[in-house]
Amino acid sequence: MQQTLHNVIVSIIKFLFATLTKTTVIGIENVPKDQGCILATNHVSRLDPALAYVVLNRPNMTALVANKYKTFPGINWLVEIFHGIWLDRDNPDYKALRDARDFLQNGGLLGIAPEGTRSHTGTLIEAKTGVAFLADKARVPIVPIAVWGTEKALPEIVHLRRAHVTIRFGEPFILPPIDRKDRSGSLQRNTDEIMCRIAAMLPPKYRGVYQDHPRLKELLAEQDNEQTPKIS
Repeated sequence: MQQTLHNVIVSIIKFLFATLTKTTVIGIENVPKDQGCILATNHVSRLDPALAYVVLNRPNMTALVANKYKTFPGINWLVEIFHGIWLDRDNPDYKALRDARDFLQNGGLLGIAPEGTRSHTGTLIEAKTGVAFLADKARVPIVPIAVWGTEKALPEIVHLRRAHVTIRFGEPFILPPIDRKDRSGSLQRNTDEIMCRIAAMLPPKYRGVYQDHPRLKELLAEQDNEQTPKIS
């Protein structure tokens, strides 16, 4: 019964995105099919998780969800249907991290927003180190995801216009292990690596606090080199 309800909800959300938006999907082939991974995404709208879920449509996919949404009518129910992992983002939540680690090591795809909350500016805000910590514990690859256009979707729909939405999946990568002698510094460097990889896939106006980060400039230079035609 629950699986049937799950499938009906996914079908409805797919139909709504197809009808009400013009969605461009880039790089979906980068998401591993045979191992667990962290899907690290920017977060500009409450539509983002639904978009990623229906685009990938994998049975072994869920997300970490802030427990404040337990009080939101309907959202609590949806999170349970989709087997989301509740997270207390204001306090160390070791149970949620253990559940997330186990889910990943059992081959699951886990969606997480490293920023920890939705950006009200539409641009990247400073990320927390929780995703880097989880990646170190689970030892699984990270697939960076860049989403834009969803922050304008609802106003566009209200005015009877189809919103232009883009979701882009980057190549998976593995973070270096945390240096136990410099735990704080290692976690911050790994967090910046995640965010800069997301920023490198976003249009410039969405890069926010990472727009001048040295690592982002390196990644953009690498992209330029890869796109430059080679003369033989």
